[in-house]
Amino acid sequence: MSFSVPAGFRFAGVYCGLKRDPRKRDLALIVCDRPSTAAGVYTQNLVYAAPVAWDRARTPHPAIRAVVINSGNANACTGEQGLRDAQEMAYLAGEACGASGEDVLVLSTGIIGEFLPMERIREGIRLAASQLASHGQAFLDVADAMLTTDRFRKVASAELELGGRRVRLAGAAKGAGMISPHMATMLAVILTDAAMDPRTADQLLRTAVDHSFNCMSVDGHMSTNDTALLLASGAVPVRIETPELRALFQEKLLEVCQALARAIPADGEGASHLITIDVCGCRTREDALRIARTIANSPLVKTAVAGADPNWGRIVSAVGYAGVPFDPNKLTLHVNGWLLYQHGRPVPFDAATVSQSIRTSPEVFIRVALEEGSQSARFWTSDLTEEYVHINADYHT
Repeated sequence: MSFSVPAGFRFAGVYCGLKRDPRKRDLALIVCDRPSTAAGVYTQNLVYAAPVAWDRARTPHPAIRAVVINSGNANACTGEQGLRDAQEMAYLAGEACGASGEDVLVLSTGIIGEFLPMERIREGIRLAASQLASHGQAFLDVADAMLTTDRFRKVASAELELGGRRVRLAGAAKGAGMISPHMATMLAVILTDAAMDPRTADQLLRTAVDHSFNCMSVDGHMSTNDTALLLASGAVPVRIETPELRALFQEKLLEVCQALARAIPADGEGASHLITIDVCGCRTREDALRIARTIANSPLVKTAVAGADPNWGRIVSAVGYAGVPFDPNKLTLHVNGWLLYQHGRPVPFDAATVSQSIRTSPEVFIRVALEEGSQSARFWTSDLTEEYVHINADYHT
């Protein structure tokens, strides 16, 4: 798979022994050819990993030089030793690219509560530094090195014309389980070759995250390590500073983030369906999000979809306990385009036909319409299968 990446970055993804399977990369390095603007959004869990503490203290930042990433070990709940190990990762990566470790960000994902095998990390950073390249395959190697229980890599890209110049964006993410806003057991790195100041990068990223990574759930469990980063190299001399340029760039950034966000529940642990939930007719967007999130996190809704059961009662009742006031007699529900419930009561429908539409499609669409206002929201989740139980019963934490 070819992949076009923004200018101003070099990449490497290698295996260094953090995972059991030597065919699976587990350490990655992204090096900025020049000091790059960086912004970050992080988990809201009060129990957060050492890399989150390190990165949160350094973003927004006007001059980041590298990002070092490991999978297979989260470096979470590891106390002072974990903080020292995250710092050492940053300094080793900085030394490898001729920069200060204070200007390096760190991402980790994997098993919680175990110390990093630092000797393997040291060797991995040295190996990655020797393989840095600016082509698309090197970026895909980084995306592969981020994965844990994921079944496939998650990448997205976009291009746009700004000021007569071509600007590129590229993003990579990981995540399949322990997924719930804000955010989820997910890592995401989005790169661009446009130029922007740290405050602009922070605002653009937060807006994009609110409409993408904070609109998805797999199991309702908030992680310790969630991180989304935006890095802008400025290799293309176009500054995102006017309202017009901000709006154009925001649209493409959102496009990349939403593509990555959709891919996470589509790859939900054991999932057989991606579920897209649209809620409209609400007083506020937050009301619509709250209803959508409640539907998404209902085990009964998720298992109904897994079983191809058009069980409208489970969806309607989830809307009712979401904590958002509305007139129940003005609630309408469609599943995969089929009208199942209208103005507070069920309508006749062919259950076998609707069930078949669920069973044979990898994506299921739930649309809830109220008549309280004009605000809406979209949310993504996955169904809940027996395989999810097996994965998480066997996965050591």
